Amino acid sequence: MLELRTLHFEDLSVGMKDGLSKTISSQDVVGFAEITGDRNPIHLSEHFAARTPFGTRIAHGLYTAGLISAVLGTRLPGPGAIYMSQNLRFRAPVRIGDTVDVTVEVVELVPEKHRARLSCTCAVAGEVVLEGEAVVKVPSRADAGAHPGARSPNA
Repeated sequence: MLELRTLHFEDLSVGMKDGLSKTISSQDVVGFAEITGDRNPIHLSEHFAARTPFGTRIAHGLYTAGLISAVLGTRLPGPGAIYMSQNLRFRAPVRIGDTVDVTVEVVELVPEKHRARLSCTCAVAGEVVLEGEAVVKVPSRADAGAHPGARSPNA
């Protein structure tokens, strides 16, 4: 589990990076299928998956993408960040037992809206399996004292 780190908009700079590494287990994939209802047999049945071009079970693409969310919500920028958008390009499968290395990097800051655009990459053994960009709204230091239920007019 990632240690929480809270950054405010003022703490961010272009080029900042953080990430995580996660080895994908069968239990992870089965749990994701149970939570989402995506029971595609390519994820759950070794017999079915053996007859596909992948030759074995693969993780759900959105499970891999969820690892990006883990970095955004816990490390960069961390608690309080609000996901505004995410685009994804799936480039290769993630198999059970693969270790996924997730890297998130700040590529643009939009001060007037307290938003950050981040490059997001997932790789297995150095091969990019998923890439994209996220936009998050990041609390400012001035917002830190605001009531948690308060809504910003620019959200």
